Amino acid sequence: MLTFHVEHTSSHARAGTLLVNGHTIPTPIFMPVGTAGSVKALPPTDLALLGAPIVLGNTYHLYLRPGADLVRRAGGLHRFSGWNGAILTDSGGYQIFSLQKLRKIVAEGVRFRSHLDGSEHFFTPESVYDIQTALGSDIAMVLDVCTPYPATENQAAEDLRVTLDWARRSKQHQRETCPEGPTHLFGIIQGSVYAALRRQSAEALVSVGFDGYAIGGLSVGEPKDLMFEMTRISTDSLPSDHPRYLMGVGTPADIVRAIGTGVDMFDCVLPTRNGRNGMAFTWSGPIPVKAARYAEDFSPLDPDCVCPVCSSYTRAYVRHLFNAREIAAMMLTTRHNLFFYLDLVRRARAAIAMDRYDQFAADFLSRYAEVSSANE
Repeated sequence: MLTFHVEHTSSHARAGTLLVNGHTIPTPIFMPVGTAGSVKALPPTDLALLGAPIVLGNTYHLYLRPGADLVRRAGGLHRFSGWNGAILTDSGGYQIFSLQKLRKIVAEGVRFRSHLDGSEHFFTPESVYDIQTALGSDIAMVLDVCTPYPATENQAAEDLRVTLDWARRSKQHQRETCPEGPTHLFGIIQGSVYAALRRQSAEALVSVGFDGYAIGGLSVGEPKDLMFEMTRISTDSLPSDHPRYLMGVGTPADIVRAIGTGVDMFDCVLPTRNGRNGMAFTWSGPIPVKAARYAEDFSPLDPDCVCPVCSSYTRAYVRHLFNAREIAAMMLTTRHNLFFYLDLVRRARAAIAMDRYDQFAADFLSRYAEVSSANE
């Protein structure tokens, strides 16, 4: 069962609760990315201690390795990975988009070659939903066509036509095979940077009826202001009683701005990928902790953070671990970064509940942008 209730609003920002298959998810929420069934450098027990109620897995990668049938026989991705929270799985559409030389889109679906061994595979809207059901996903995404940037309006319109056709087929297949869950289905808005196409996409998906709605095809190279304009157009076209998910976004500043447009859910690889490469996110902006200037800095990664890493370790020590190529370095910065992202949405939620989100966002963006530009 999936239900969503908005409890507070502040301007366009929303604080709500998403209930899915017995899991309670306060929104706005950030979902750590566990592409292959694992958030890199962190075990599931650490994620639970950080307060993450939901993680993201990827259909494309899990289908190729270890295979959806193996995961099904293991009892589903929850049991296979030891994760007790909720799981949302992407459809693999973005991964196929990023492997343009290895795929061909046709009306029935998409034919692609594995980036692992070159073997040929074929995804349809129906098979992608079945894969996510086999994985035991709580929330599945429809197969879509992610339009690159820049793109002509004609190209974006054609990609949208295919995406909407696939969305209708996905929903029909869900009705026939899994009408009451437990694998619930989100539609994905496309339309590139064309306002009329974004509205058309959202309205068409709402007419079909999905458990939630995602905003896709952004953060693919377009200017930031245009990204937020398209996000706002999309949220304005969606019903208020369903969750809204902005896919693959983004930096802390991006998330704060997007919450202000009415988005409820986020995912991004930045906190984990950047953490493994020695960047720590802080309330004053990101810091490259591997830099020589931190060799004798005995302060926490972030003096304003209360995570276990900042309570126990210094910048100098974490830098030393990176310099010594110790695996613990990646674990510590990843743990800190995910705590920061989760704390950011917790604080945003609290500000919405007090009807002061605009001030919260202005304070954060003023402080964060001022220092991050100097550190990056």
